[in-house]
Amino acid sequence: MTTRWLTPEEQRAWRAYIASSLLLEDAIDRQLQQDAGMPHLYYSILSVLSESPEQRLRMTDLAERLKITRSRLTYAVTRLEKDGMLRREACRYDKRGSIAALTEAGFAVLERAAPGHVETVRSFVFDRLSEEQVAQLEEISAAIAQGLQEDGTRPTSDDVPWRRRSSTACS
Repeated sequence: MTTRWLTPEEQRAWRAYIASSLLLEDAIDRQLQQDAGMPHLYYSILSVLSESPEQRLRMTDLAERLKITRSRLTYAVTRLEKDGMLRREACRYDKRGSIAALTEAGFAVLERAAPGHVETVRSFVFDRLSEEQVAQLEEISAAIAQGLQEDGTRPTSDDVPWRRRSSTACS
């Protein structure tokens, strides 16, 4: 098989993407550590739960929304549970599964951290883009994400992070 090397234009675009994504994740992590004492992943878990019905979600569904492995989610949830930000509940449909539920303390931390988080995202991303570029960013990002999740050339569905362990009804 012949290697399909990147063109100079593709190489510049790729390197710009890598630099921007690493720098942005660092800026968001620093802001959230300073304002809430937690990394971006923990904030994202609380945020997704806050937007879910009854502020609770099956662990497998939470992993899928966050695009992470279930083992990484379990580690983060254990820490957030220890800190009183959320609690795990048994799944009534499957005793092996569990549900993550946002606590009042977790919601309060989220409310305190959200203004700084939104300002960080706005100042480092959206204030630097035109309306047309925002639409392009959404279109490009969605195409990449969809391709990574639904690539018909992949042999199994285990290629997406949240499916890398055996599935149960509520885990």
